Amino acid sequence: MNCRIVAGVLSLGMGGLIATQAQQTKPNVVFILADDLGYGDLGCYGQEKFDTPNIDQLAQEGMRFTQCYSGTTVSAPSRSCLLTGMHSGHTYIRGNIELEPEGQFPLPADAHTLFHTFKEAGYATAAFGKWGLGFVGTTGDPKAQGCDTFYGYNCQLLAHSYYPDHLWDNDQRVELDDNVPNVQYGRGSYAPDLIHRRALEFLDSMDSDQPFFMWYPTTLPHAELIVPEDSIIERYRGKFPEVAYSGAEPGSATFRKGGYCTQLYPHATFAAMVTRLDVYVGQIVAKLKERGLYDNTIIIFASDNGPHLEGGADPDFFNSNGIYRGYKRDLYEGGIRVPMIVAWPGHVQAGTATDFMCAFWDLMPTMRQIVNPRAKQPVNEDGISLLPLLTGRKGQQEHDYLYFEFQEMNGRQAVRKGQWKLLHIDVRKNPHYELYNIAADPSERHNVIDLHPEIAQELKAIMQSARIDNPDFPLF
Repeated sequence: MNCRIVAGVLSLGMGGLIATQAQQTKPNVVFILADDLGYGDLGCYGQEKFDTPNIDQLAQEGMRFTQCYSGTTVSAPSRSCLLTGMHSGHTYIRGNIELEPEGQFPLPADAHTLFHTFKEAGYATAAFGKWGLGFVGTTGDPKAQGCDTFYGYNCQLLAHSYYPDHLWDNDQRVELDDNVPNVQYGRGSYAPDLIHRRALEFLDSMDSDQPFFMWYPTTLPHAELIVPEDSIIERYRGKFPEVAYSGAEPGSATFRKGGYCTQLYPHATFAAMVTRLDVYVGQIVAKLKERGLYDNTIIIFASDNGPHLEGGADPDFFNSNGIYRGYKRDLYEGGIRVPMIVAWPGHVQAGTATDFMCAFWDLMPTMRQIVNPRAKQPVNEDGISLLPLLTGRKGQQEHDYLYFEFQEMNGRQAVRKGQWKLLHIDVRKNPHYELYNIAADPSERHNVIDLHPEIAQELKAIMQSARIDNPDFPLF
């Protein structure tokens, strides 16, 4: 793919397994987390309206997961599940709560995050993108949670804007003066480009003597539909039918404060945003190879939840959730089943796929077993290590069940156990249950709760016992 982006911004300048490699360099880890990318938004997962060659190539070089679940169905709690190894009935952050002056409800001081796990194993740690787990100076500050280097959006509400007035470089606010309120959209400093450049600079600073963990929670392709005026958007304008979206304009109360911009070409722009993400992924891989780091790096690619319906987005047009029902904010499969790819040269067999049922809270124990196998697993952790699965070894533990909850829209819960899935809808208002056989009915079209009352009762009991109350995020 020949994609020229803004000049100067994107230029590239296991138990036994671990024991046998004790004297070798610990693997680096790069975790790329897309924002609201649907299960069907990648070529390797069925996308047909645009191409994602770099991400598809990553899948060819590693393992593609077909039954991976996010933490839950919106950003902050899904990230909390990922970083703490706990599902959404146990993790600290259960919803998106905005706090003044900016940012979201913070992770507590005693949280043990994925960053801490890597720090304890001697890793340099960094995050580039959207944080959303506590403002600068709070207990949820990236620095307070084991992250050595952070650059990007602290607040996920402000991350709705791709041309923000500021970003954060650790605890220093970085003013983006060319993104003044009356700037023409598509001109100025495009935040994902700035963030991507800093990520590449971080990789440039690393060498084989210092293992590192780089978390890359990009905002692409989150709700605001906008990209710079370059060859990528030019490729797609005129290719798709379009219905213009009328959004927030300079001067409106929500402009750069959660509102989404007007967009005349929403279909073309969405395709361009995913393409831009694909270019970023290709350049990260190229940088790792240029630095001689690729062969000793685990690359993980995933999305934080299902596709959104905001800002003019049209997931049905792109078949963004594949065969699955639901979108972001649903606990149907389309809201929580996400793409995940893991590539690790020499360890994960290339070109493989797995239908193993896993979730974001499995990443913590998996990474700990790889980088610090002697460390004890915290008693409050819900995840299981996926290392045997990844390396083709016997003894892979399976989940008895997966549990999900969602605070908004009157509250929602879900339990997946084997082929069965129970949903609890409108928990606070007009509660009702739905039961689906995911193996026979993956699109969740046939509610069979009346046919299997005994299974429904079993899963209801799990639903009641799986969670602990959190007064900051009351479900009931």
